[in-house]
Amino acid sequence: MSSRKGLNGACSVHEYTGSFIGQSAHFKMTSVCGHVMTLDFIGKYNSWDKVDPAELFSKAPTEKKEANPKLTMVKFLQVEGRGCDCIVLWLDCDKEGENICFEVLDAVLPVMNKPRGTERTIYRAKFSSITDTDICNAMNHLGEPNRNEALSVDARQELDLRIGCAFTRFQTKYFQGKYGNLDSSLISFGPCQTPTLGFCVERHDKIQSFKPETYWVLQAKVNPEKESSLTLDWDRVRVFDREVAQMFLNITKMAKEAKVESVSKKEKVKQRPLALNTVEMLRVASAALGMGPQHAMQIAERLYTQGYISYPRTETTHYPENFDLKGCLRQQANNPYWAETVKSLLSEGINRPRKGHDAGDHPPITPMRAATEAELGGDGWRLYEYITRHFIATVSADCKYLQTTISFSIGPERFTCVGKVVTSPGFTEIMPWHSIPLEESLPHCEKGDLFPIGEIKLLEKQTSPPDYLTEAELITLMEKHGIGTDASIPVHINNICQRNYVTVESGRRLKPTNLGILNLSILLPSFPFTILKLVLPTIRSAVEKQLNLIALGKANYHQVLEHTLDIFKRKFHYFVDSIAGMDELMEVSFSPLAATGKPLSRCGKCHRFMKYIQAKPSRLHCSHCDDTYSLPQNGTIKLYKELRCPLDDFELVLWSSGSRGKSYPLCPYCYNHPPFRDMKKGMGCNECTHPTCQHSLSMLGIGQCVECENGVLVLDSTSGPKWKMACNKCNVIVHFFENAHKVRVSPETCDLCEAALVDVDFNKAKSPLPGDETQHSGCVFCDPVFQDLVELKHAAMRHPMHRGGQGKRQGRGRGKGRRPGGRLNPKKPKDKMAALAAYFV
Repeated sequence: MSSRKGLNGACSVHEYTGSFIGQSAHFKMTSVCGHVMTLDFIGKYNSWDKVDPAELFSKAPTEKKEANPKLTMVKFLQVEGRGCDCIVLWLDCDKEGENICFEVLDAVLPVMNKPRGTERTIYRAKFSSITDTDICNAMNHLGEPNRNEALSVDARQELDLRIGCAFTRFQTKYFQGKYGNLDSSLISFGPCQTPTLGFCVERHDKIQSFKPETYWVLQAKVNPEKESSLTLDWDRVRVFDREVAQMFLNITKMAKEAKVESVSKKEKVKQRPLALNTVEMLRVASAALGMGPQHAMQIAERLYTQGYISYPRTETTHYPENFDLKGCLRQQANNPYWAETVKSLLSEGINRPRKGHDAGDHPPITPMRAATEAELGGDGWRLYEYITRHFIATVSADCKYLQTTISFSIGPERFTCVGKVVTSPGFTEIMPWHSIPLEESLPHCEKGDLFPIGEIKLLEKQTSPPDYLTEAELITLMEKHGIGTDASIPVHINNICQRNYVTVESGRRLKPTNLGILNLSILLPSFPFTILKLVLPTIRSAVEKQLNLIALGKANYHQVLEHTLDIFKRKFHYFVDSIAGMDELMEVSFSPLAATGKPLSRCGKCHRFMKYIQAKPSRLHCSHCDDTYSLPQNGTIKLYKELRCPLDDFELVLWSSGSRGKSYPLCPYCYNHPPFRDMKKGMGCNECTHPTCQHSLSMLGIGQCVECENGVLVLDSTSGPKWKMACNKCNVIVHFFENAHKVRVSPETCDLCEAALVDVDFNKAKSPLPGDETQHSGCVFCDPVFQDLVELKHAAMRHPMHRGGQGKRQGRGRGKGRRPGGRLNPKKPKDKMAALAAYFV
C-alpha cells in the first residue's frame, strides 16, 4: 500500500491492488470531512435587510454549496475519482451518512468511467464497528445506498433552514430594535432547539410558581435490644393538618409497646441493564461522569474511529442473535479492573442479554478491543470504562436479594420497617454504583412479639419545589417526545447553552437565563407561542414522523416539504401579527432602547446625542428620531474628535480592537447606509471612496496590502506616537516611524511602485534621520531611509473581525490602478512581492 496527501491537504489517499468481486483491481481509499455540501439560500436572500422573512418559506430559492470551501472537497473527489470504474461507499451507517453518500456520488459520477451496459458501479458497505471481522463482512455483503433516507435528511435540512431563518431574523430584528440590554446578537428559533429550551423554561416556571406546604410526619423508634434502636416508617406517610397530626401523636403515646403484626420475607431481583444505546450513554456521561452531551459524543466518536468501541450512534438496545458476545468479552480478559469477573463469566457461561428494542440501525454500543488508562487517558478512559462495564453487566447475572418487611402496630397506628440482604450480587459486582445499599440489620422476630418504644415524635416539614432539569433529564424528555435524533440531541442542548438561553449550574443542571425565559414563556396566556404551540414537543415530533415516512419510502419528499412549510408559514404570520403582546413581558426584565446606554455622538438629523448601547450587539440609538445604527462588534467605540461626516453631519466614532490591533473611524449613518455605489454596508472611513473627505480611503490610503489581494494599507491617523497603517480588509498591520511628531499622506506617488508617499516630521531629540534632520518624504515600500523603520505585524483580535476580508471590490480606484484624488495603486514588483517583503522581515 502507498499513502499520500490529497490536494486539499486534509484527506489522505491510500492505494493498493487486490481482488474485487472476483477480479483483480486497483483500489483508492480516501475520506471526506463530514458533509460535502450544505444547504443555503441564494445570494440576495441572505440579506436580512432586503428580504422579508416571510419570503423564506417558499419564494426564496435554495442551493447546495460546499460545506467548507477551503477544503475544495468536490475538486478533490473529482481528481481522485477520475477514470475509476466502481465506487464503494463506507460512510457512517445512519441517515446523515446515507445523505453524504449521494453528495459524494454527485461529485464523482460525472468523472468516473461510464458503465458498460447494465454493469453495476455503485456499492454501499454496511458496518457497525471498525474491526477486521466487521469490515471484511461488510466488504463481502455490499449493498446499495438508500435514496429515501438521504431525501429525509434533505427535507430536514430545508425545513430547518427555512423555518429557523424566518423566525430568527424576524424576532432578532424586532427585539434588538426595541430593547437595549438583551445582551445577545442573535435571538434564534429552531424547530428542535425551541422545544428543547421549552422543557427548561417549563420547569423554571414550576419552580417559580411553587408554593411550599407544611406537613407533619409521625416518627417512632423501638428498642429490640438494650443498646440498639430501629426507626419505623409511618404507613400514613404524612398529614397536612397540624391538629390531626397532634391527635395521632397523642394516641400513639398512650401505647407502651410496639407489637409485631406480620413478618414477610421475599426474594427479589434487580435486573441487569439493557444493552447500551446513544441516549443512555449521554445520560450517564452527564449524570455520573460530569461530561456535557456534546463533549461525550465527541469522545465517543474518537473512540469509534480509533477502533475501541462500535458505532456510537444507535437507538437499539438489543443484540442480534449472531452477535459475537463471547468474542467481545474475551478482549477484556486481561484488564486488571475486571479480568476476574470476565474470566469467571467465560468459564461459567454468559447470560443472554435482556431483549431490548431493535430499531434496525446498529447494534448497541460495545467495546471492540482492549484498552488501558494509559492509552486513552482522562475523559476518553472514563467513557470507555463505563461502556465496557455496562457491556459486561449485560451478560452478567441479575442481582438477587432477600427483602424482609416487618409491620408494627403502636396503638391503632401502623408502622413498617424494611431490610434487604444481598444473596447474589450478579451484575452489581462490575457496576457497584447499582449495588443494594447496606441497611441496618433487622432483629429476628415473629408475629405477636412486643418491643419497648424508645421514642415517638412529630416532625414538621415542608414540601419542596422540583429542581432545575439536569442534562440527563432533558435528554430523557427529548427522547420521549421525539425531539432530535440520537446524533443531534447533544447539538440542540449545546446550542441553547451557547446562545445564552440557559446556564449550566452545579450538578449539570440547566437554569434558563432571562433571555431564555422571556423568549419562551410558554405558560403565560398572553404569549403568542401558547396558541402557535411552537415550543411544544409534539410539533417537532409530528415533523420527525413525516421525515421517517420519507426514509421508509412511504411518503413523497416534495409533498411532506410543501405541507410542513405551509403549516409553519401560517404560524409565522400569526406570530408576526401577535408579536406586540410580547412587549409587556419583555419590559419586565429588559429596558427599551431609549432608556439604555450612555450618550456618545450626535445624530446628523436632529443633532441630539445618540445613546451607545454596549450589550451585544453594540449599536447607537437616537431616541428622538427612533433610529438604530449598527456598529462593528468585538471592540471598543469612542467619540472621534467631535468631527462630523461631510455627507450627513453625523459625528464620527472610532472603533478599536485594542492597542495591538486595528482602529478606524466611521460614520454611523454611512456604515449602515453606504453613500457610494462601490461601497457595502459595514464599511468604515478606511473603505470610503469619498474623493475629498480627510478621513476617507482616498486621503489616507497608502498602498496595496502586502498579503491579501484586495486590501489597501490605510494610515491610522490616531495611532501616534506609535504610528501604524492597517489593511482595510485583512489583519495586516505595519508599524512605522515611532516617536514621529506628524505623519501625513502626500499627494505625490512613488515612481517605482506607485504607492502614495508619506511626509514624516520626527521629534528633534529622537529623529532617526541622518544629519539631525527631522523631516523626510518618501515611499514606505521603496525609500532606503525608511527601510529600518518599518515592521510588519498582524492585528491581535479577541474574536474574528466583524467583517471578513473577502470583498471582491478593488478598494481604491474608479479606473484601473487609479483611485479618487489622482493617486495610483502601488504595483507589486515582478518577482511577486519579494522586494517589498524584504523590507518587512
